[in-house]
Amino acid sequence: MNSFQLYNPTRLVFGKGTVAQLGELVKPYGKRILLVYGGGSIKRTGLYDEVKAQLDGIGAAVFELSGIEPNPRLSTVNKGIEICRRERVDFILAVGGGSVLDASKAIAAGVPYEGDVWDFCVRKAVIREALPLGTILTLAATGSEMNGNAVISNWELKQKRGMGSKLIYPKFSILDPELTFTVPKDQTTNGIVDMMSHVFEQYFSRTTDTPLQERFAESILQTVIENGEIALADGSNYEARANLMLCGTYALNGTLPLGVVTDWATHGIEHEVSAIYDIAHGAGLAIIFPNWMKYVYKERVDRFVQYAVRVWNVDPAGKSDDEIALAGIEATRAYFTRIGAPATLGQLGIGGEELDRMAAEAVLFGPIGSFKKLEKDDVKAILEMSL
Repeated sequence: MNSFQLYNPTRLVFGKGTVAQLGELVKPYGKRILLVYGGGSIKRTGLYDEVKAQLDGIGAAVFELSGIEPNPRLSTVNKGIEICRRERVDFILAVGGGSVLDASKAIAAGVPYEGDVWDFCVRKAVIREALPLGTILTLAATGSEMNGNAVISNWELKQKRGMGSKLIYPKFSILDPELTFTVPKDQTTNGIVDMMSHVFEQYFSRTTDTPLQERFAESILQTVIENGEIALADGSNYEARANLMLCGTYALNGTLPLGVVTDWATHGIEHEVSAIYDIAHGAGLAIIFPNWMKYVYKERVDRFVQYAVRVWNVDPAGKSDDEIALAGIEATRAYFTRIGAPATLGQLGIGGEELDRMAAEAVLFGPIGSFKKLEKDDVKAILEMSL
């Protein structure tokens, strides 16, 4: 196990009816609020009215930015920055899923910065200050409610890049599982894949002597697997939705990578696919991750054997390590298929015409991953396996 520091300043407010605490949570940060949300589902569900009532109750002046895209655009982020500067906004409130939260974080970082907020994504600048923000989560998936990461897309350049800083951790995040009852099945599926993929990126590591971190990761995976199908069968099952919501948070709130060298190559590959084709992030991960597993598993067969046995209950009797490892990978693919996730890029209408470009962009800043360092040819091979 490596040395580490743990930092997470986000106040997590979890449970039924917790939106009722919004007014008191916002109060310390000012009364000029930018409310950021997506396509309008929060109005159909009544959440918008509840949020506005809470903000009206503290006398807040509310400005709005709606229409955040599933892969949030740089152009939309810039609109938010303009509103914040013009209206002298004190605080940003993100109400939605990971895309809304990520866009809000980018806005928060961009307001005090004199340059282009895209600079943070292409390593031209680092975040030195940011507006405070809070979140109300409506989709369990990305874990953005309790971390300092954000991913946005530059549609003009067909690039999707991330930024990160302790300064863009939400001050608070409200998580009411009932707010996820109306999430469509395909988005629930994508969320399940996304949170499992976050665990994979931190679990498949070359770091040794990390039994607690491994057990944490395995327990999150098992809990997601058990509750995912329940939530898909009954979207209003509170227990299943609550368990998924908490798993999504813990999958990426800084707990799993303590003392561990993590990977993140698969996310890097998927970002290039969705940057060009604008597909759902979870759908892309469902396609690519099992193929990454097949491509790299021999780098550390023992970890894949452990994964197969502990997570998928593969019986090791009479099997070689390779057979056990591959059985675990196949179980992963089978589960993704069972919950309705795509298995090939072809299912999404994606062919091989952009493979070279995607592979080159994925390694623009050098080889990606740590479990196995991937060069351009490696990335292209994994994409070819995914067609």
